[in-house]
Amino acid sequence: MRAPGWLTARPVAHRGLHDRARGIIENMPGAARAAIEAHFGIECDIQLTADGEAMVHHDDALGRLTEGSGALLGMTAAELRAVRFKDTSERMMSLGDLCTLVAGRVPLVIEVKSHFDGDRRLVARMAEVLASYRGPVAGMSFDPDQVLALRELMPGLPRGIVAERRYDAADWPEASPAQRESMLHLRHAFRTRPHFVAYRVDELPALAPWIARHIFGLPLLTWTVRTPEQRTRAGRYADQMIFEGFRPGT
Repeated sequence: MRAPGWLTARPVAHRGLHDRARGIIENMPGAARAAIEAHFGIECDIQLTADGEAMVHHDDALGRLTEGSGALLGMTAAELRAVRFKDTSERMMSLGDLCTLVAGRVPLVIEVKSHFDGDRRLVARMAEVLASYRGPVAGMSFDPDQVLALRELMPGLPRGIVAERRYDAADWPEASPAQRESMLHLRHAFRTRPHFVAYRVDELPALAPWIARHIFGLPLLTWTVRTPEQRTRAGRYADQMIFEGFRPGT
């Protein structure tokens, strides 16, 4: 299976087309609607709840962008659906809610968040939701175990590795030294068999994504493109960008 052409056909809006100055917060329904209206794909994050639901949120705890506090993993989907984003009337979505909102109109690129504990319930729930979804969608994760789960539970879904050059304990506290080592240089690719790579823009060019792109023919996305310099770098070294803070083409 090769990565589909839609994956790199248009820029992908990082956590939706958000703009806090306009009251549109990342990963909330308004950010998805704005991306749809502008015809950009949507990159989003999913987190596991206490009752096994997949909720659309980047952080593993409330508070930075939302009202309330506490770990998402300790709360139910019903509790989290009641959570409002700060200074808005909008509430957190489940993956199913997002699929209903998007309805196949633009691609979804879903990042599976991980606690590096081998728990596959989030990917299993993602598989249940996507079984009836007919729009363009791909999955990806930093965690090789979650990418392997995508391969085993949804072999027909385009899957990718999210990667960067190094993984420090301070930035990756839940991953063991062995897990951080396994993430280096895309070395788990022969086990996880990705269809694409999403690599940190400020660390391009780099040997591992160059090999993935030019030797194995894997499309290369790059994140998160915010500045003119990063946009130039993305155009030079990658096939498409995951962006925020501006509108490509304007």
